[in-house]
Amino acid sequence: MPDPQKPASPLQQIISPFVDAVRAPRPLWGNNLQYLIEGFLYFGIINYLVIYCVENIGTNEMQAGWVVTVLAGGITFTQFLMGGLVDRWGTRRGLLIALGALVIGRALLAAAGTLGLPNEGDFSPAFMTLMLGIGMILLGYGLYEPASYSIVRQVTTPKTSAMGFAMLYALMNLGGWLPSFLAPARRAIGIGGLFWVFTGLTAVALVLVAVILDKKTMAEAVASAKAERGETVAGEGGAEPAQDGRRGSGGLRQWLREHPMADPRFAFFIFVLMPVQTLFAHNYLTMPLYVKRVYDDSWFGDNFEIIVNLNPLLIFLLVPIVAALTHKKDVYRLMVVGTAIMAAPTFLLAFGPSIPMLLGYIFIMTLGEAIWQPRFLQFVAETAPENKMGAYLGVARLPWFMTKMITGLYAGWFLMHYIPEGGPMHSGAMWFWHGIVAISTPILLVLATRWMRKGFKG
Repeated sequence: MPDPQKPASPLQQIISPFVDAVRAPRPLWGNNLQYLIEGFLYFGIINYLVIYCVENIGTNEMQAGWVVTVLAGGITFTQFLMGGLVDRWGTRRGLLIALGALVIGRALLAAAGTLGLPNEGDFSPAFMTLMLGIGMILLGYGLYEPASYSIVRQVTTPKTSAMGFAMLYALMNLGGWLPSFLAPARRAIGIGGLFWVFTGLTAVALVLVAVILDKKTMAEAVASAKAERGETVAGEGGAEPAQDGRRGSGGLRQWLREHPMADPRFAFFIFVLMPVQTLFAHNYLTMPLYVKRVYDDSWFGDNFEIIVNLNPLLIFLLVPIVAALTHKKDVYRLMVVGTAIMAAPTFLLAFGPSIPMLLGYIFIMTLGEAIWQPRFLQFVAETAPENKMGAYLGVARLPWFMTKMITGLYAGWFLMHYIPEGGPMHSGAMWFWHGIVAISTPILLVLATRWMRKGFKG
C-alpha cells in the first residue's frame, strides 16, 4: 500500500492535471468543443475578410481594412460593454444567445457577397448588409467569451481550474491554426461559399451547446463544483443568474461604485498588461511584412505564412503542458515570470536579421505567453465576485481593445521608417523599441507586487 504522505513523483505531478481534466464534467467538454469550433470560425473569417470585401462587396483595400478593424476591435469593446449581461441572464442562456446572434450575423455576412446584391457606391446594399452582419456578430461576441470563461469558472474545482482555463486557451489557438488547410475548399467554392459553411458550423455549435449543456446537467455540474470548493450551494448552484434584491436601486452612483474598474488593483492589473500585449498585435501588424521584406531572398521570406502561424500551433502544444507543470504555483508570480519571458526575447531581434534569432524569439515568446495568458483570465475569473464574473471578464478585455487600436496607430510608421520596401533595412532598431515597450509590463508588476498582494486574491 503506498504511503499517503509520500510526495508525488515529477511524472505524477505532470500527469495528474490531465487526468483531472479528463474526468471533468460534461459541460466543460461541451464548452471546449464549441470553443474549438469558434476559434476555427473566427480566424477563418478574419483571415479572408479583406479579400472578401474587395472581391465580393466592391470596397477598396483601405475600406476593407476599416471593416476588419471594426470587427476585430469591436469584438473586444462589446465584451467590455456587455459582459455583465451574462451575470444577469446566466452563463448557459448567455452562450446560447451569443451563438444565435453569430448565426444570424454570419448568414448576413455570407449573403452580402453571394446573393447578387448591388455593390456600387459607398453605401451599397451589399455593403450595408455586410455591416449589418458585422453588427450582429459584435453583439454575439459581447456575450460569447464572458459566457465561455464563466462556464469554466463555474464547473471546475481547485484541482481542475488551471487546466480548464489552459485548455480553453489552447483550443482557441488550435482552432486558429486549422484555417491553414482551407485553401483547397476556397478554390472549390470561393470565400463566399466558405462563409456559408462557417454559418452552418456556427449553427452546429449552437445545437451542441443546447444539447450538451442542458439545464439539468449544467446545474448538477455547478453544484458539484461548488460543493468541492466548499461553497454554499443555492438554487441551481449558479448555473443561472443569482438574484440580487438591490439590482436596479442606487442608480448610476451605485453602478459606478460596484463596477470592476472601481477596484484600483484590478484596474492596474489589467492595464499594466497592455505593453506586453503589443507583441500579440505585432504578430499580425508587423511580423508578416518583417519576415517577407527582411528575409526576402530566403525560403522563410517566400513562405512567411509558416513563421507567422507557428505561434498558435506552439501555444496549443505548450499550454496544457505548462499548465500541468505550474497549476500549483502562485498565479501572480506566474504573471510576472510569464510576461518577462514573453517580452525579453524581443531583444534577440534587435541584433538584426538572423534565422536562429527569429526562431528563438518565436519559441521563447510563445513559452512566456503559454505561462501567463491563460492564467490572466483565470486570475480575473477567480478574483471576481460570483455574481459579477461576466462583468469582470468583459472589462478585462478593454485593455486588449485599446492595445490593438494604439499599436495599429504606430506599427505602420515603424515599418515605413525602419524596413521600407526597397529601402535600407534597420530592423534591429525597430524591434529594440518594441522590446522596450513590452518589457515595461513585468517591471511594473514587480514594482507593484507588495501593493497588489494586499486585498487582491490570487
